[in-house]
Amino acid sequence: MQQEYTRTNRRAPGQKGRGFLSTLLLIVVTLVVVLLLGVGGYVAFLMAKLPKVDRLADYKPPIVSQVYGDDGTLVGEFYLERRLVVPVNKMPRKLIQAFVAAEDASFYSHRGIDYFGIIRAAFKNIISMRKKEGASTITQQVTKTMLLTPEKKLSRKIKEAILAKRMEEKLTKDEILYLYLNQIYLGAGSYGVEAAAETYFGKHVEQLNLAEMAILAGLPKAPNAYSPIKHLERAKERQAYVLDRMVAEGFVTQAEADYARKSPLTILPGRRVMNDRVAYFLEQMRIYLEEKYGEDQLYKGGLKIYTTMNATMQGAAYEAVRSGLKAVDKRQGFRGAVKYLQQAEIEQFCDKVEEGIDSAALKVGETYPGVVTAVDPAKGTATVRVGERYGLLDRKGMAWAGKLNLVNSYGKPEKAAKTLGLGAVVDLQVLVPDQNNQGAVFALDQVPEVQGALVSIDPRTGGVKAMIGGYDFRKSQFNRAVQAKRNAGSAFKPIIYAAALEKGFTAATVIDDSPVEYPAGLGKTWSPKNYDNTYRGPVTMREALTHSINVVSVKILEKIGVDHAVEFAKRLGFSSKIEPNLSLALGAASVSPLELTSAYTAFANKGVHLPPYYIVKVVDSEGRVLEEYHPPAPPAPVVPPASDAEQVVTLTDKPAPVKPAEPLPSAGSMQVARSERATSPEVAYLITNLMESVVQSGTGHRAAAIKRPVAGKTGTTNEMKDAWFVGYVPQLVTGVWVGFDNQARSLGAGGSGGQAAAPIWTDYMLKAVAGLPVQGFDAPETVSVVRVNPKSGKLSRGVDGASEAFIRGTEPSVYEGD
Repeated sequence: MQQEYTRTNRRAPGQKGRGFLSTLLLIVVTLVVVLLLGVGGYVAFLMAKLPKVDRLADYKPPIVSQVYGDDGTLVGEFYLERRLVVPVNKMPRKLIQAFVAAEDASFYSHRGIDYFGIIRAAFKNIISMRKKEGASTITQQVTKTMLLTPEKKLSRKIKEAILAKRMEEKLTKDEILYLYLNQIYLGAGSYGVEAAAETYFGKHVEQLNLAEMAILAGLPKAPNAYSPIKHLERAKERQAYVLDRMVAEGFVTQAEADYARKSPLTILPGRRVMNDRVAYFLEQMRIYLEEKYGEDQLYKGGLKIYTTMNATMQGAAYEAVRSGLKAVDKRQGFRGAVKYLQQAEIEQFCDKVEEGIDSAALKVGETYPGVVTAVDPAKGTATVRVGERYGLLDRKGMAWAGKLNLVNSYGKPEKAAKTLGLGAVVDLQVLVPDQNNQGAVFALDQVPEVQGALVSIDPRTGGVKAMIGGYDFRKSQFNRAVQAKRNAGSAFKPIIYAAALEKGFTAATVIDDSPVEYPAGLGKTWSPKNYDNTYRGPVTMREALTHSINVVSVKILEKIGVDHAVEFAKRLGFSSKIEPNLSLALGAASVSPLELTSAYTAFANKGVHLPPYYIVKVVDSEGRVLEEYHPPAPPAPVVPPASDAEQVVTLTDKPAPVKPAEPLPSAGSMQVARSERATSPEVAYLITNLMESVVQSGTGHRAAAIKRPVAGKTGTTNEMKDAWFVGYVPQLVTGVWVGFDNQARSLGAGGSGGQAAAPIWTDYMLKAVAGLPVQGFDAPETVSVVRVNPKSGKLSRGVDGASEAFIRGTEPSVYEGD
């Protein structure tokens, strides 16, 4: 029995192995089920938190707001992402095909995910042992950029795949392309094909040819590496790849591709926007627009902002201020190298410089930071490096800095301002570009420490045509044209003289230029001094203003009354506080360049002052006008004041008073409701006529270089801390200020208004008025001209007489010698 029992319970061969396999299989199946349940649960968890695809159907990408000049020229932009949205039906079909061929050849056949593409990419990546090819479809790229974050996680890839499938169910292929081609980043700060077409080629997207389309389609893979601005050869290699893919997909023929490959490319070195040239003007508007419409509307809403700016004038203003400030700064001498590098530091420094250069070749006239890499003391020359480029700095290019000692060693020398050694970092202006690897030729330059401002206004409308608020907006956003308050110096004298004309003074009124003292309190006295410390005795108002005689200005102000002068200044638009004291005659009032320039517009505009404005119209992305400004019609003329003032005025004379006009809105207001008459047409003409003499034979003689009728006045404050020139033709009033932000610092030799500010004004106006007809200043019918003795102001019968203008009825009645 025992033997029998043993035989019946013994297992058959292989039975034990099969049981183990069954158990193992059961465990594996269980694990797979658990894993699938876990994955399914995880996917379900992810799906519950996925963003809605439906909202993409109504999605409106953030659009750049564009700023236009007075002739429709694009002059600036406001944006977070530079994007110009264009519908798919405006995009050339071949442009779409170029992107499809390069990025997702099966776009029109897959439903969001290209499974074959995933397998193909995985195989190639395994073979090459690195990630050589991606497999994301255009739809997946849209989900990643618009619905997800760019993080590299498995969860994101799962979300991306799910959303891509959903997107294909909700949107048409053209709707997906609309999102993709308007959303994608294509380098150089451009988002979407329209912005990129403008950036690289200066064209609208529908104007592109096949060669240009292929360049754009090659950018998504690596926008910076394939940038046609900086890496044209690489861009053309990528272009060839795109064209080959288009041929393979049947989008173009081989002949079309070959023709496009050989077609010349005209690449713009950046967008057709004035950038730094308009920075201060744009900032002035940005403050107003952001406050009124909010950040989202301004930076994402696609506003069209039409301004008073004239692009040509703005560009001329930028160049004139920069070159003028450099000239003033160089008169102060060479300050030495910016810093000194050791030899091991040069490569890293040059790499950083290269990153900031946005063109294949250096631009003539532009200034770049460079480093001295070699010197030849015998020849007086230095080899310099700017980024990746080398060039020559010769004796002529360093002449303005005086005789520099060239040292063939590294490290900062003892006399840094007189020495240039190896490793010296200096500013270099390009004289000859680095073409064909022949090397550039440079001139030693220097970033000015002195600052300046320029404002140019159309007196007939109040529209600001150009505004520069400093040397470099990137280094200082402080807008000196609007925000700086500086003593006006003698540039304020025309306000005093015009106020005197209202009180019955004439151009022939004689005032004694002799020393005078005024009580200053605490037993002290104040004695105004003339600039040249000489006194001329009796002089006419014309001679006094022509030569900017200080003592005469003070005596005139004392005669007409300080309160009247302050009230008159307010009528001209001054909003800054003006202290009512006699030092006002010497320009002690602290005013902005905008205020002072705006005040002069009343003289150019026959007595009517229009507060300055910048914005003509604002239109939203739907074409709705949000605001619009129309310059007001000029007020009706007034009857000129009758005057019985004598022609020789002493401090006891009392001219007839004139009723003032109402005060005006403050200068700089963005919105203007009405125009106001600041003074009579006769007074405006007479003060203009007086300031013509300042240009013809006085301190403003440099302005005569524009060779047309011009009136203006220089201004120089004590110790040459501020230099001014404000001048005008009938169609344009321009003011220039030069000085240091540190108000205690002097401009030094050559820092007067005539030497520092007037040359900038002249340089600008030569270009600004080039397209304007030559016009004179028309005298009102109520102004008469008689011959007077220029010394005594009396009527003249002899050849020594000069023509002088008077308001009719105020002409002198006594002849010289009677």
